[in-house]
Formats: sequence, structure tokens, C-alpha cells
Amino acid sequence: MRLNKIHILPTEKTPEVILDPEGIIRISGRSLVLNKTGVPEQIMNWIERYLLNPAESTEVIIALDYLNSFGTKILISTLQEISKVILQNKKYIIHWYYEEDDEDILERGEYISSALKMPVEFILTKTKRYR
Repeated sequence: MRLNKIHILPTEKTPEVILDPEGIIRISGRSLVLNKTGVPEQIMNWIERYLLNPAESTEVIIALDYLNSFGTKILISTLQEISKVILQNKKYIIHWYYEEDDEDILERGEYISSALKMPVEFILTKTKRYR
């Protein structure tokens, strides 16, 4: 079964998400998630199938404007799940974009890195979008 690329458009409460079986996962925008159904469930289902045959290198790009506490919890669960590619001797890289004056997003990223006990590359940017 071939895994398709998924592009989830943003809403006022959910971020834009791109899930590419070539090993690119992008999450950008605002995350005001209040429950595990809908977008988070769709993402976890895709990741479960992705882990059956992951790319040699999985790059996760996170460029969020806002991330609430529940969204942080879901993001940690999502990143933990994706990190299972390491068990298959594959590379796993997290790029966390933040603006210079956005200490909250930087601190959330540092907290997530600490909680996961995984390195995160923090990238200072002038815009909230990844490159």
C-alpha cells in the first residue's frame, strides 16, 4: 500500500500540516487544539502507516505562531511517535523555527526537546514561515 502525501489546511485553531512520505513533515501556524480527534488523529494515523516504510531521513519542520498547553502535549506525542524511525536505523531531525521576540515559542520548543530527550535545531527567523 502506497502512502500518500497529505496537506491539511490551517484553520483559526489548527496549524497547516504537510505529511510527505519522502520524509518531510511540516507543521506551521497556530495550534489551539482542544481535543485529540480530527487533525491530531489524522496525523497519528498517517505516521503509523509511515513507520511501516519510512524514508532514510525524516525531517520535521515546526514553525508555529502559537502553541497552547494541550497542543504541546499532542505535539510531544506526535514527535515521540515519529522518532520511532530511529529504531529502524533512519535519521530523524527536528527544525524549530521561532522569531527573535517570541520567547514563548522558543521556550515551548526547549521544553519539548527536554521532554523528548532529543536534540532540536532551533532556527531564528524574521518570519514565522519555514524556508
